[in-house]
Amino acid sequence: MTETIRRICRVYREAPMRAEQGECTVSTDELTGVQALERKHPSLPVAPGKVERREFEYIRHGTCSCILSRDVVTGQIIAPFVGPRRTEEDFVAHVQQVVMSDAAVTRWHFVVDNLNIHQSEGLVRFVADESDMDIELGVKGKSGILQS
Repeated sequence: MTETIRRICRVYREAPMRAEQGECTVSTDELTGVQALERKHPSLPVAPGKVERREFEYIRHGTCSCILSRDVVTGQIIAPFVGPRRTEEDFVAHVQQVVMSDAAVTRWHFVVDNLNIHQSEGLVRFVADESDMDIELGVKGKSGILQS
């Protein structure tokens, strides 16, 4: 596991240098069971000497799942996904959208954990067939690396 941590830290340390060479390093993760809430009443805007005020009551709209990839160098979120759940197909589609988001990128580096959808047959097929990507994953439940 120590070697996995070193490898991931190396990917993050080298991200700025890689960006100068046209490569992009992203950190990808999921948020599941996110409550979709709407404020019941509008907020009161900022006024001189007063902060914005928000009503505490809200309307529930169920839950959703998000898949987010953040550019490690710029902090920009790339191709966010929001849906009722996250499946293997959703993750593969997200990775495809990230890769398609910038044609100028010469190589992609994804840092992911070892969730089962990060090692799925669909993702392996995409990596093998479409993009000349290499996959490196660490210990289950810990972070890993998906490189393109």
